[in-house]
Amino acid sequence: MSQEQEAFLQVKNLRIEFKTDNGLLQAVRGIDFSLKKGKTLGIVGESGCGKSVTSKAIIGLNPKEFQTTGEVLLQQENTKEPLDLLTIKQNGPVMRSIRGKRISMIFQEPMTAFSPLYTIGNQIMEAVLLHQTKDKKQAKEWTLRMLEKVGISDAEKRFEQYPHEFSGGMRQRAMIAMALSCNPEILIADEPTTALDVTIQAQVLELMKDLQEEFGMSILFITHDLGIVAEMCDEVAVMYLGKVVEHGTVHDLFKRPKHPYTKGLIDSIPVIGSRKKRLLSIEGTVPVPIGLTTGCGFYERCHERIQGVCNKRDVNTIHVDDRHKVACVLYDSTLEKKEVHVGERDYS
Repeated sequence: MSQEQEAFLQVKNLRIEFKTDNGLLQAVRGIDFSLKKGKTLGIVGESGCGKSVTSKAIIGLNPKEFQTTGEVLLQQENTKEPLDLLTIKQNGPVMRSIRGKRISMIFQEPMTAFSPLYTIGNQIMEAVLLHQTKDKKQAKEWTLRMLEKVGISDAEKRFEQYPHEFSGGMRQRAMIAMALSCNPEILIADEPTTALDVTIQAQVLELMKDLQEEFGMSILFITHDLGIVAEMCDEVAVMYLGKVVEHGTVHDLFKRPKHPYTKGLIDSIPVIGSRKKRLLSIEGTVPVPIGLTTGCGFYERCHERIQGVCNKRDVNTIHVDDRHKVACVLYDSTLEKKEVHVGERDYS
């Protein structure tokens, strides 16, 4: 079976743009990735690289002003033809039947995702009543079970409490309970542990893995933390300036990184107990994606750039092997050998 046939969700040539006072901002610039059933795909990158707008485009939550093109193909249960989620109305009945039921999302900040005017129990139960059952008694029982499943004690009491009465870790667990309340086939987790301390973070990650195994769901895990990627993900897509610059298995990414940006991310991770390895940083900042010219977006920050090549030609995606792809001219077999690297990083 081919990789495309195995894919449960496919994103093809996704582009997201919106107008600003300074011009057209290209938040996402033609990305491709696929999510297999029961697997976890990590999307990694610095703030502003397009991770969150990509995830919201999948379930139609971006503002209407955003111009979105490409394909987001969701495998259908009763037909071989996938459904393109970009072709249906964001707030229409088809998307409403998918959002929360087949595809659910854990948002980055739980305090802003929950309404302060309603109890935690009522907000979770709303999704259950919409997608699972119309019986309020059954919906409440289901909600209480989900709260218990995510490790919230005294669920009966917590059901009646408001978001401000929950700690940060408990709100995160309640959000996971809400996202999983309808047994979704795909869970999008947008930096779900960013605001948590390391102890609670470990518990939440372990909980997500347990629930994934129990329900057999696929997870799209969005983060900037490579440590979480190593623990949670099967495959990784590294994003920079609205593009996927490298895609491969977790093993390939950490053992054989190809793109200079990926290497920089890995080299900036401190190694416990190691005094020999120098901790490096990626110099400069991510450019604003307005009025971008031809060439690699990472050119100005890259220590392996080639003048007259990296900043002059469009970067194609090159297959290193069947499971590993990189968007970098250094792996282009048509590149002339006489062209010289400048700005090489000193790893001594």
